[in-house]
Amino acid sequence: MAIQEHSYYGSFGYHVTGFFGVSSRSGSPDDFKFLVDQAHGMGIRIIIDLVHSHASSNVLDGINRFDGTDHCYSHAGPRGYHSAWDSMTFDYSKYEVKRFLLSNLAWFLDVYHVDGFRFDAITSILYNHHGIGMCFTGNY
Repeated sequence: MAIQEHSYYGSFGYHVTGFFGVSSRSGSPDDFKFLVDQAHGMGIRIIIDLVHSHASSNVLDGINRFDGTDHCYSHAGPRGYHSAWDSMTFDYSKYEVKRFLLSNLAWFLDVYHVDGFRFDAITSILYNHHGIGMCFTGNY
């Protein structure tokens, strides 16, 4: 499950509102650091589920409409909205978006010493159709 901070528990952590924080539902940042250190001490590597495919559509506690527009981190209009998930989608063509998401990776590597990442909903990152209504049978 995703570990980043989120405001809607029903999303199971996939409507991220705080990209640089471990969900408070899992304890404090120091608790997570302790978990990683203990796992490393036992030879276990930590791969975290990171959500870079979309973000919470909340405007009060997330990055959606961060600058007052509907396209600070996303595409403007309907393209910036993932209808199946009620979330905003990133515009990866923007330098600021790439820098934000790459700095998020660096944060978890540098601060929490995680060993790798599993990226949620990769089809939403790769395809404009987000994989909605598509049947992936191996002929990509």
